[in-house]
Amino acid sequence: MAVLESLQSILFLLAFLLAPGVVATAMTAPISASSRIRALFRALPPTDSAGLSYALIGLAGSLPYIVGVSVAIALAGEDGIWGPPILAATTLLSVCYVVAVPIIGAVGLPQVGIDWDPTGYGLSTWTLLAVGAFWYALVFAIPLAIIGVVLSLPGGW
Repeated sequence: MAVLESLQSILFLLAFLLAPGVVATAMTAPISASSRIRALFRALPPTDSAGLSYALIGLAGSLPYIVGVSVAIALAGEDGIWGPPILAATTLLSVCYVVAVPIIGAVGLPQVGIDWDPTGYGLSTWTLLAVGAFWYALVFAIPLAIIGVVLSLPGGW
């Protein structure tokens, strides 16, 4: 029985960590219609597959939101007000994504030898990366902001 409970706990943890990333990756999949975005994911390690790299990066990209909100809730405590820390973590992470993704994609990756943009990293590439990052962040920000507002209301939980 203890083994079954341990397995159940592990499965719950995996679902908690992976489910938001699966949803966000699926909801932002239309951005991969761009040939440049496909070229970016094809160039990224560990595979030469745009689809597999997209899925792995999409899942990994959700972890800061999951961990950040979990830490915010843990710091607020069981009897604390969870809304403001959730909103703060969500806002900070969303701004970081929208600012960092274009910089990493258009400056960082070419510096480490991953030259993925056939058009030369111009304004349209920066815009495409910023829109993709904004879209991905929005997928997390909207539900987390709603949860944060609800939990900030009197008697919120």
